[in-house]
Amino acid sequence: MIETGGGGGLWLLTGRTSGYALHLTDRAELLHLHWGPRLTLADAEELAAEPQRPPWPFESPLDGREEYVVEGGPRFVRPALSVRTPDVRGTQWRFEGVRVDADADELRLRFTDPVHRLGITLHYRMRDDSDVVERWTTLRHEGAPGDPHVEVLRADAAVWTLPARDGWRLGQLHGRWAAESRLVRSPLTPGDKVLGSRRGHTGHQHLPWVALDAEGAATEESGEVYGCALGWSGSWRIAVQHLPDGGVQIGGGAGYDDSGLLSLAPGESYTSPVFAGLWSAGGFGGASREWHAWQLARVVPDAGRTRPVLFNSWEATGFDIGEPQQRALARRAAALGVELFVVDDGWFGARTHDGAGLGDWTPNPDRFPGGLGPLADEVHALGMEFGIWVEPEMVNPDSALYRAHPEWVQHHPGRARTEFRNQLVLNLARPDVREHLWEQLDGLLSGAPVDYVKWDFNRCFTDAGWPGEAYPARLWTAHVHGLYGLLDRLRAAHPRVAFESCSGGGGRIDLGILSRTDQVWTSDNTDPLDRLAIQHGFSQLHPARVMAAWVTDSPNTQLNGRRSSLRFRFVSAMAGVLGIGGDLTRWSEAELAEARDWVALYKEIREVVQLGAQYRLRAPSGGLSAVQYVRGGESVVLAHLQAQHHGERPPPVRLRGLDPAAAYRCEETGAVHGGAVLLHRGLETGLRGDLDAAVFRFRRV
Repeated sequence: MIETGGGGGLWLLTGRTSGYALHLTDRAELLHLHWGPRLTLADAEELAAEPQRPPWPFESPLDGREEYVVEGGPRFVRPALSVRTPDVRGTQWRFEGVRVDADADELRLRFTDPVHRLGITLHYRMRDDSDVVERWTTLRHEGAPGDPHVEVLRADAAVWTLPARDGWRLGQLHGRWAAESRLVRSPLTPGDKVLGSRRGHTGHQHLPWVALDAEGAATEESGEVYGCALGWSGSWRIAVQHLPDGGVQIGGGAGYDDSGLLSLAPGESYTSPVFAGLWSAGGFGGASREWHAWQLARVVPDAGRTRPVLFNSWEATGFDIGEPQQRALARRAAALGVELFVVDDGWFGARTHDGAGLGDWTPNPDRFPGGLGPLADEVHALGMEFGIWVEPEMVNPDSALYRAHPEWVQHHPGRARTEFRNQLVLNLARPDVREHLWEQLDGLLSGAPVDYVKWDFNRCFTDAGWPGEAYPARLWTAHVHGLYGLLDRLRAAHPRVAFESCSGGGGRIDLGILSRTDQVWTSDNTDPLDRLAIQHGFSQLHPARVMAAWVTDSPNTQLNGRRSSLRFRFVSAMAGVLGIGGDLTRWSEAELAEARDWVALYKEIREVVQLGAQYRLRAPSGGLSAVQYVRGGESVVLAHLQAQHHGERPPPVRLRGLDPAAAYRCEETGAVHGGAVLLHRGLETGLRGDLDAAVFRFRRV
């Protein structure tokens, strides 16, 4: 709901439990008023009428108070908008008007800079059933043909202003390849804390999300939490500013630095990605559940449908694949109850190793003489869907595509073309590259009954040049928009095909890619113990419905050699979209029989896990950890014991989200427990030793 007050210069957005207010003064200053619990319009008008404290000497009366910070004038804080023309840098804007689109729950505030002939629109959206505020910014060059271009150095999507508190604690997700999404919280100190990626994709190093709680007082289930998440799959930056007067502002958008985002000619426009914000009074868990619900309702395509149990052939075969071997694996996978069989890397071109074939998206005739169709038909006959792996944005120098079009890769004339993993990055900002990829992928999906595509991206930008275009010009943003457009076009032409985003594991996970894919590959690390911390961090923002998790072989030969039971591996992977990636031809009959039972159990709890409300009962910190899912009258608890220290019995796990006045039957034991007992005393898991795990199902009686 959007309300207008203050004589037309005050706007209040109201969500499920929270509100957001901003105010245009009689001096045309757009100031932030409130972000937090719901207010009435009269409350917001009272805030707007309060006299402002005079600034300290050498400080600006606007810093820390403005809704969106432009460069220029009496401002010293980090600007959200920085533009220039040949003679003038900075912005002196004036308010032009407001539009409220009640059908879309959208508020649009329009400003202009007459010197640059630049139109600036600030967009806000808040739904009645959610506490997420969506914000983004549009720039448009409104000059006449022949006017100078406007160089956009920085154009953040939004600036978020936090209320005055004695101090703040900052939460973030950091990592690297095979160790993504690890949660860390620390006091916010004066100055700027900058997170981001200058790699051309979201990156393994940080997820574009922050969460702040005042004085470090929030817990998992209580206290105020403010969170911000950016929906962009390229280079990005979030800057958390702790200002000299103690105020805190958070800016974020596409691009890592201020070296130049793009150049606007007359008539051209730029729309930033969405930078979403959330206030919650329910602690970190309450904030997570609100983020999850919003993504399932507003972001992820077809999110109400559960995702199938998957088998991926990569860890079983590597590059040494062929049709007879894939058929044998498919029969074994089907016997376990698998619903989606995926052929990973190595099915195309001359791809017998990682140095050749990328870019040539036709089946290898020696390995698949009849193409992919015969294998896909057998997979379908076995009752499973059929999927393939692709990496369309990349090319090997040893490929037919590169030999035909070396100019299609990102590069600088006269410079060596840097190779990572023996591959180069195709320039999706070029229309001819996008059209070629469309023809290749559309033909692939039309020529065989493919149901699922794992879309990988296995190296960062390094030589992001575009001969004939000024550096960095449009490449950094246009490549991402090219990716989005290609995915959108493929989804429209092949609506039955599901897509998974992968980038060497978790290198491209963000709200932008999630609006175009059905799930994401969380990490290349499939060790079940390592995965507990990765999945714990991932759940701070994203729901289990999009988090792919595999059961692979033991010992874990890819990373650490750790041995773990099939039980521990399955219960760890059941926390998201279950997959299997081991070499089934080496599993014993006993292991195959046990795996069948685990797959059958997962199918029973799948709707609750993927679509239910998630409660992190105990974080993975060396001992007992547990996560719970609640949907209607059903609940599932996944419990893990890393190690039993000193022979001590693990403590009971106190459940959440249950009705204390109701009774719940445990399907594993048949015992009936009072909801109040499970909430207060907790559940005895019976776990013992090292790397033990269990699943508990509860139904309301």
